[in-house]
Amino acid sequence: MLEVKNLTVVAEGKTILHEISFQISEGETHILMGPNGSGKTTVLHAIMGTGNVAIQSGQIIFEGEDVTALPAYERARRGIGVASQRPPSIPELTLRSLVELVQQSNNGVQRIDELVEIMNCGYLMDRNFNVNFSGGESKRAEFLQLLIQNPKLALIDEPESGVDLDNIGVIGRALHQLLKEEKVLDRHKSGLIITHTGHILDYLNADRGYVLISGQLVCSGNPRDLFEEVEKHGYEGCVQCLKCQ
Repeated sequence: MLEVKNLTVVAEGKTILHEISFQISEGETHILMGPNGSGKTTVLHAIMGTGNVAIQSGQIIFEGEDVTALPAYERARRGIGVASQRPPSIPELTLRSLVELVQQSNNGVQRIDELVEIMNCGYLMDRNFNVNFSGGESKRAEFLQLLIQNPKLALIDEPESGVDLDNIGVIGRALHQLLKEEKVLDRHKSGLIITHTGHILDYLNADRGYVLISGQLVCSGNPRDLFEEVEKHGYEGCVQCLKCQ
């Protein structure tokens, strides 16, 4: 589904990612962890083609096609979707208009009403997108448009950020549905999810985890095992471990 090859990314004249490489197969969900400022969000920007970042070297291959130079809307048309940690406010666009625009995409789903109910967004539909939304409302509205886009590859930036436990449950169930995890033998959708708290792992059957330190992927493995180690020793423990290698 996705292959990131020797990717080096620069932002504001500073190298943020240093020759990172990983692969996500069809139907797999991968978790990306790391301290603040390690470059996790930059990974998502580079894959989606958004943000103030420049790819200095390396490739992004999606379903066998090199999309490194494609604009974000072309990547979206091919089936890559993103849920931002802090979605922008759009004062002149209602949530209803936004999801109707998303639905018009080639791979958009048709059952908007059902998804609006699942995400508890009915009362938000005629409000301007993310204007004076609470943290939970902003996150649910963001995931509503992602569910309607129905991407092949979902990029999720800190789904737990800024929401309470009730809303984490709603977001977790939405991710479970988006990635079709209830159909283990028929999983075709893939995901790359950034997490700090690890709560989202209670709702996902994640296949692999990575730890990103100072723009470098320093280790990978079972995501639950990695997160348990981070909880015990912190990311400083990862640094010390690397020094011992």
